[in-house]
This record gives sequence, C-alpha cells and structure tokens, in this order.
Amino acid sequence: MIALDTSVLIGALSGGPTAGALRNALAGGERVVIPTLVLYEWLRGPRTPAELEARARLFPDAEALAFGPEEAAQAARLHQELRRPRGRELDLAIAACALSWNASLWTLNPRDFHDVPGLRLWPPLEPAPGSSG
Repeated sequence: MIALDTSVLIGALSGGPTAGALRNALAGGERVVIPTLVLYEWLRGPRTPAELEARARLFPDAEALAFGPEEAAQAARLHQELRRPRGRELDLAIAACALSWNASLWTLNPRDFHDVPGLRLWPPLEPAPGSSG
C-alpha cells in the first residue's frame, strides 16, 4: 500500500510530472490511498474545478482512510520522540498514518520525513552502486 502525501496529490493533479508516475503506479496494481489529513490539506488549498473533479474520481472522499485513535497515538509518539517536532504536526500525523497502515509514504518532500523511524518512502530508494542491499 502507498499512502500519498499532499505534495504528490498536488503535483499529479496540477499536471506536473508526478501525474505520469501516479498513473503508472495505479496501472501497475499498486494500492494507492490518501489519508483524510491529506484530503483536508488538499481541499483547503486553491484548486481548480478540474483538479477537484480529478481528485474525486481518483480518490473519492468515502475511500480516504481515516486518522483515528491508532494513528493519533502513533503521531503523539513521534512528536514526543523526534528532536524537532514543532511545526511539523501535520507531516508527523501523515507519517503516523503510513506507519499504522504498514504503508509506504509517497512524498515530493522526503526531507520533511527523513527522521521518522521505520517510515518507508515511495518509491523505494535504490541502493548506491557498490553497496550491498
């Protein structure tokens, strides 16, 4: 499962190069989901009618995965454990969703999540040449 960060949703649905990558992931059979927190971030921004329609077709509101008690507890743990959590509450909550769902997180801003223990980013990083694994 791949959980989308808002940055990917914006990049894909505003006609950016992420659109092709998202199409490929969906066509390749990946289960791609959006957390309700991402839906919130998406809806609060300036969106065109075409972007709103495209998102609703690809990721209907009813299929957004909820930020519930398990995700809230995970987000609180991250906030307590990480060195500089202030100002990152929404990012940490989105990361908590991916962790709780055993999903990879697809973001265009990997530096926002670099210190989240156990979080897998999508696409998986390829090992550097000459490294093992």
